[in-house]
Amino acid sequence: MTGSPSDSSNLPSGTHRIGHIALDEETILWRNADVEQERRVAIFDLIEENTFKPVRSAERGAKGPYRLKLAVRDGRLAMDIADKDEGELESLLIGLARFRRPIREYFAICDSYYQAIRKATPAEIETIDMARRGIHNSAAELLVERLEGKVETDFATARRLFTLICVLHIKG
Repeated sequence: MTGSPSDSSNLPSGTHRIGHIALDEETILWRNADVEQERRVAIFDLIEENTFKPVRSAERGAKGPYRLKLAVRDGRLAMDIADKDEGELESLLIGLARFRRPIREYFAICDSYYQAIRKATPAEIETIDMARRGIHNSAAELLVERLEGKVETDFATARRLFTLICVLHIKG
């Protein structure tokens, strides 16, 4: 897998966090400037501040920062987790069926938001942005729930991961 990897090698080595993330470029079928900006911001923010503790790996003594690769395989989110030296720790597959509707709703509201930025009033933009945040927050809560027992994470990390999950689902 390849991607636009982001790295944060100046972080403490014993923390349970993501230090590097990459998206499977073969999964991403299409993107525009708005989507590319969302991806860049999500990755930057995620690397800057996150909580990510793969439970089974941590129980076996693994410590971060972790290297995370995201892909969609057979309708599931694949999370390939490695240590900082790229040694494979574990791969998680998370069913995406429960995310289909939030992803579809998020795409629709983001499209409205991008159009509004170009021609709507500030009040209209704010209303659409509030709806966008609401969908994003609900999806992040769902992701935290789906990762329970597999990965300990916080809400902000889940929000950014959901953004990247959406990027993996873009169809041209």
